[in-house]
Amino acid sequence: MQETKKTVFLFPGQGSQSFGMGKSFYENSNIAKEMIEIASDRIGVDFKHLLFEENDNLEKTEYTQPAILLVSSIAHKLFENEMMLKSSFSLGHSLGEFSALVSVGALDYLDGIELVHERGKLMSESCKNFDAGMMALIGLSDEKVEEITKEVREKGKKVWSANYNSNGQIVVAGIKSDLINLEETFKSAGAKRAILLNMSVASHCPLLSEASNALVPYLERFLKDEFISPVVSNVTAQTYTTKKDAISLLSKQLIMPVLYKQSIENIDSMSDVFIEFGGSVLKGLNRRITKKPTLNIVDMDSLHKICEELSK
Repeated sequence: MQETKKTVFLFPGQGSQSFGMGKSFYENSNIAKEMIEIASDRIGVDFKHLLFEENDNLEKTEYTQPAILLVSSIAHKLFENEMMLKSSFSLGHSLGEFSALVSVGALDYLDGIELVHERGKLMSESCKNFDAGMMALIGLSDEKVEEITKEVREKGKKVWSANYNSNGQIVVAGIKSDLINLEETFKSAGAKRAILLNMSVASHCPLLSEASNALVPYLERFLKDEFISPVVSNVTAQTYTTKKDAISLLSKQLIMPVLYKQSIENIDSMSDVFIEFGGSVLKGLNRRITKKPTLNIVDMDSLHKICEELSK
């Protein structure tokens, strides 16, 4: 790849997890094996078991989050060792913003593992007293979803827009029973599908206010004022490069919607190629947002293939 190519690094969030993720890295790289072993020691979680053997914990947010960050960080580290290619921008979807911070040097991956483990616990704690949920809507405009959710909130329902993923795909969050009761309303308004997600928390809405406040001391403890390149905020869809901004934005991120679509749109003209580390969800979303290519690294084969392609 010519040096003039402007590359964006992408990092997936919760929902991208699956049993076996990272296994190819573990079996073929001593670096990956060491990163997994050290991460296991750091928070007392057997990541080899969590990632590679069927269990009930991988779907629990306090384990899902460090698992995804770990695999994304391994994919990025192995790529970095091969390519010496820095990003023009880095961004992630929700949890993935923490992986993005690891990639630019503003967060050590081990500190990141502990940080998002605590983040997951705080999110679970915030939702323990009510039945929280999230629902993906396909085929409705952002404006229509916002109109419906505003109307029902005025009637006492607790439902908010949570993830702006791509045109015609938006996720709402809130009380699960309120979401279920709205399913037919969304479909009557033109939604092709309304899918209740397998989530025990209501991310990116005011129901996580307690977690948002409680997360700040962990952000202050672990984040560094060292940014190799800018990170695009989920909250503003704009870039930031300081620890101060990161603390403010990442605490707000829990109670504000993820502006993923807007983030890609804002940097699209300044980008030539996107690379997703540790997943393929964002590659799928990007197909509906940008005409620029999105590559993804999920195992050693895809790592070698992409490094070869970028070296041409």
